[in-house]
Amino acid sequence: MDLYLMRHAIAVPRQDSTSASDRERPLTEKGIKRMRRAVKGLSVLKIRFDRILTSPLRRARQTAEIVAETLGIQGPHEELEELAPDSSPEQFISRIAGYPPRKLLLVGHQPLLGEIAKHLLKSTEAKVNFKKGGLCRIEVEDPPQEKAAVLHWMLTPKQLRRVAGH
Repeated sequence: MDLYLMRHAIAVPRQDSTSASDRERPLTEKGIKRMRRAVKGLSVLKIRFDRILTSPLRRARQTAEIVAETLGIQGPHEELEELAPDSSPEQFISRIAGYPPRKLLLVGHQPLLGEIAKHLLKSTEAKVNFKKGGLCRIEVEDPPQEKAAVLHWMLTPKQLRRVAGH
C-alpha cells in the first residue's frame, strides 16, 4: 500500500481566526492559491490517489477538496478522527489496517504526520517535518507490520509548484 502524507495548506493563524474553535480555522487565500499550484505539480508528475482520507478539521478538509478538484478525483473523501492533531500514530495505524491495498492520500497536521512517518519507518531518532502543503510517499505492507516501511520521496510545496511551472 502506498501512503501519501500531506500537511494541510496555509491556514488563518489562531489569533486572527474569527472562529472560536481551532477545528474551524480555514485556509487563507494565499494558502488556497499555493495549494492549487502545488497540486498541478502532482498532475505533471502523474501522481494519482485511489482515495483521500482527511482530518475532520476545516483546513485539512479544504486542502483535500483542492486536491480532489484539481486532480479530478471523483467521490467523497473520508474524514478520520485519527488524522486530527490530538490523535496518535498508533490510533491511525490501527484504523487503516483494514483498508485494501491502494494509493491513499492522508491530509493532516504536523506534528502528527511526522510522528506517523517516524512510526511507520520504525525510527526512534528521525525527525520528519512537513511544510504546509508538503507531501511524502511511504510504502507499507498491508496491514502495516513489524517490518519498516519504505520512504520513497518527500517534496516541499515549493518543489511541487516548480514542477508545475509556477
